[in-house]
Amino acid sequence: MKIQESEIIELMSSEKTREKGVRQMMDAYQSRLYWHIRRIVVDHELAQDTLQDSFIKAYQNFHQFKQDSQLYTWLYRIATNEALQQLKKAKRMQKSDEETDHHLQNLVADNVSAEAEEIQVLLQKAIHSLPEKQKLVFSMRYYDDLPYEEISKILDMSVGTLKTNYHYAKQKVEDYIKANYTE
Repeated sequence: MKIQESEIIELMSSEKTREKGVRQMMDAYQSRLYWHIRRIVVDHELAQDTLQDSFIKAYQNFHQFKQDSQLYTWLYRIATNEALQQLKKAKRMQKSDEETDHHLQNLVADNVSAEAEEIQVLLQKAIHSLPEKQKLVFSMRYYDDLPYEEISKILDMSVGTLKTNYHYAKQKVEDYIKANYTE
């Protein structure tokens, strides 16, 4: 990925090759960023829109990329901010709990056993019930397996704070699943 990342940065840095760079950047990162966004906003279509907005913002603001972090870290931060803005919009519109439950149910694959489906839905509900910072930290660690140092750069938080947020989030998720799982 390092070679590809440096190639993308080089292409994005020149007006003549910027469009080719954007295509390569999207090819390289869209899947990982989509699933990160999807875990935050839950809805597929909203995640797709947010992903597009993230790439547009990256394209428009590439001149601000200082290369003091990896390109992916910078994109991850843009995607996180865009997803959080979408959540704020959604909160203003006050989506009903029924809609949220419907979206969470749709996240589970059709061919999964009923028990596994119930646990997956409980996990998603547990994560969705976490405070915003804990939800972000938990998703980045649990799903994306990002090191605390990367998350620190993305969320602009200290590693110690992140570890504390992850610990509390993990405990809340475990407690939620234990309290709501029916065998």
